[in-house]
Amino acid sequence: MIEYKKRKPLLAVLIGVTFMSYAIETLGQDHALTSRKFQGIPSLAISPKGRLWATWYAGKTPNEDQNNYVVVANSGDGGRTWTESLIIDPDAEGPVRAFDPELWMDPEGRLWSFWAQTIGHDGTIAGVWAKTNDDPDKGDSNWSQPRRITDGIMMCKPTVLSSGEWMLPASTWRSTDNSARVMVSTDKGQTFSLRGACNVPREVRNYDEHMIVERKDKSLWMLVRTSYGIGESISKDRGETWSALVPSPIQHPSARFFIRRLRSGNLLLVKHGPISKKSGRSHLTACLSEDDGHTWSNGLLLDERSGVSYPDGQQRQDGTIHIIYDYSRTGAREILMATFTEDDVVAGNPASGSV
Repeated sequence: MIEYKKRKPLLAVLIGVTFMSYAIETLGQDHALTSRKFQGIPSLAISPKGRLWATWYAGKTPNEDQNNYVVVANSGDGGRTWTESLIIDPDAEGPVRAFDPELWMDPEGRLWSFWAQTIGHDGTIAGVWAKTNDDPDKGDSNWSQPRRITDGIMMCKPTVLSSGEWMLPASTWRSTDNSARVMVSTDKGQTFSLRGACNVPREVRNYDEHMIVERKDKSLWMLVRTSYGIGESISKDRGETWSALVPSPIQHPSARFFIRRLRSGNLLLVKHGPISKKSGRSHLTACLSEDDGHTWSNGLLLDERSGVSYPDGQQRQDGTIHIIYDYSRTGAREILMATFTEDDVVAGNPASGSV
């Protein structure tokens, strides 16, 4: 017998739209793997003791629609086996969809599960929601009640600045100018406030999906998904103002990429194809920069197939890098993970024997 365990409903008002938000923590037929016709857009995080956490969104129809819900899974054996431990579905078959999730380990050792909620597909009325897990080393830990963080949609990891501030990239998509916003917390995630935003011109605006790197000179480098590929902007005042968006030298299709500073201080970029060549959604490649993103290595090919997309990941304390991505969202519906080291990226081949 399958039971639905509903948390106490949280009443939320979203730009005049009132709805109930709750988490279904035991899989029902509508959320079972066998009922899924869509799976994709994943994220990954690793607990302090090495438990792997993954999230993505799914649905019982092969579409991005009101049936979408978020899945959270975890693995205690390095990714060999996984348990789906949480389903986030705001209103079951109602008009609200949950989508574009992101996992993040904060400096306090808490796991954050972010996702977006909206009615419709264009994100005009949308909000970033989150639940936290205070003990992510345990696969069956309880999650907090959901709370709404800000307007918009966030599907890339926050950045912790050298000042200790947490910078969360939230986008209002096509609904307003200055869409690539940065929300900042100075109290370890209790509150977030808008600090500034980069304006993505409407004629090239897509979903933003912006990511932020603090460079060694303390400037902030924002990379943004655009219709032409990747745009870039710089802030020299901790995110209050941003330079006009210009095309980045990094060639890429209009798709999400992943950039993160490694424990060595180098930058890791996971993208489609070589740095200087635009490809389709294929040839997912990990590249390394030793000079804050000005130049890049040739890279390590992770998956050459057409239909791979949306990389995200984290580096373990031992240096191992885990990258999650999807393949064939309505066909194979695969969520995949690649494991490698910085040495492998430098060599451009499986030099460490850990790939």
